[in-house]
Amino acid sequence: MLRILFLFLCVFARLAAENEDFEFRGKHFLASYLECDKEALMDTEALKKIMLEAVQKCGATMLDYTAYVFPGQGLTMVIMLSESHASIHTYPEHGACFVDLFTCGEKAKHEIFTEVLQEYLKAKKINHKAVIRHHGVEDLEAKTFIESS
Repeated sequence: MLRILFLFLCVFARLAAENEDFEFRGKHFLASYLECDKEALMDTEALKKIMLEAVQKCGATMLDYTAYVFPGQGLTMVIMLSESHASIHTYPEHGACFVDLFTCGEKAKHEIFTEVLQEYLKAKKINHKAVIRHHGVEDLEAKTFIESS
């Protein structure tokens, strides 16, 4: 009986400590990649792999994912993370895609996530914004990147 009580107290103490560390806060990275390599956008299998690689390299933890390829090779992919989610929506006919990465905690780095995608997509222009979400929404950064010719 004492062992059960001791075990209960240990588990309860651990849960209480975890709740004290909880902070209602997340980072949301949103980006539009424009003038992308159209072949990179249309290779949906390679693009799925690069999204999974970007998630892994940025420090997030993948739980599962789903993807749908539209006629014309447009791809929508959502990756469930233990930290929240990542997604991509491609428009090969426009040479563009929308991407977002929402993570709770400080472990995942959106800068690495976008570097991996940029290396693959070779976008000539990227509009992106990162915000901190909590009881409000605060700008972290907003930029337009134009590749030099």
